[in-house]
Amino acid sequence: MIHMPVPVRSPLRGISTRLVAAIILVVGIVGVVYLDRDGYRDVNEDGLTLLDCFYYAVVSLSTTGYGDITPVSESARLINVVVITPARVLFLIILVGTTLEVLTEQYRTNARLTRWRKLLKDHVIVCGYGTKGRGAVAALRENGFDGKRIVVVESNRATVRQATGDGLVAIEGSATHSSVLADAHIKDARAVIIATDTDEANVLVTLTARQMTAGKVRIIAAAREAENAPLLKQSGAHQVIVSSATAGRLLGLSTSAPPLIDVVEDLLTPGHGMALALRSADRAEVGKSPRKVSELVIALVRRGRVCSLASPECATIETGDLLVYIRDDTAAPAEPTLTRDSS
Repeated sequence: MIHMPVPVRSPLRGISTRLVAAIILVVGIVGVVYLDRDGYRDVNEDGLTLLDCFYYAVVSLSTTGYGDITPVSESARLINVVVITPARVLFLIILVGTTLEVLTEQYRTNARLTRWRKLLKDHVIVCGYGTKGRGAVAALRENGFDGKRIVVVESNRATVRQATGDGLVAIEGSATHSSVLADAHIKDARAVIIATDTDEANVLVTLTARQMTAGKVRIIAAAREAENAPLLKQSGAHQVIVSSATAGRLLGLSTSAPPLIDVVEDLLTPGHGMALALRSADRAEVGKSPRKVSELVIALVRRGRVCSLASPECATIETGDLLVYIRDDTAAPAEPTLTRDSS
């Protein structure tokens, strides 16, 4: 089931709005009838008091119509045709407003869902919206990726509600099922991030994603244990992030070289001054040393492989190289079409 993000509306506010509208409408009809009270007669042939006007307005608008008070003059009957009858219809609409709102919301949801299906392309699918999944989404958004192009696949209903509350489209179901990934348009996706609760589930999701995309969509998977990383790569993951090993290394660095942890946190935390970034090499930079580029380049990505600047083969920049550099995170981000940042 696909869940679209919806604006939060207070039920109490909706009920209060309808109640106030109904009261205003009744009071307005009372005023109209009271001004022309000489044109009405009750069963005793008496004139109408203010209370009689309230009684007539409520009975007429609710379509009860006891007939004990009737318009007798031409002006009163004209007012009934022109004012009270349309008001009666409007009053009924207010009374059944909840039903109409539900039907309207269903229509809007279906229309949004149809439009979303047509426009969904080059998006990122996040399987699992736990701590790692939420962190991945936050990193994508911090680097300018449109939240409308992020699709969350999650089996936990409460977590699905959290994802939609964060403004994301969420598909409720297990990512190990091909039908669920098909609903997410996995074949048209740019990448699939797999961050479920267990390594076993990550392997199954990776196998399913690889089978459905034939390796044409980039798959990034998370692993709790380092020993499961080779299995995830054999299953089809292009890149595996080992959370436990990474955390362990950071813990070790915090003991032996505390300042390095501050640098790593600065690089990974947006808005703290420094951030890792990735961009394509310009034509004017081809043939130059990476150390002579205006930015602080720390590595090259050549034909999908990370190349250290200490390596002789990376002494000069070649056509098609990607530059990994450190940018000033306090400055305005570069255009998305020219730069792809990762922090």
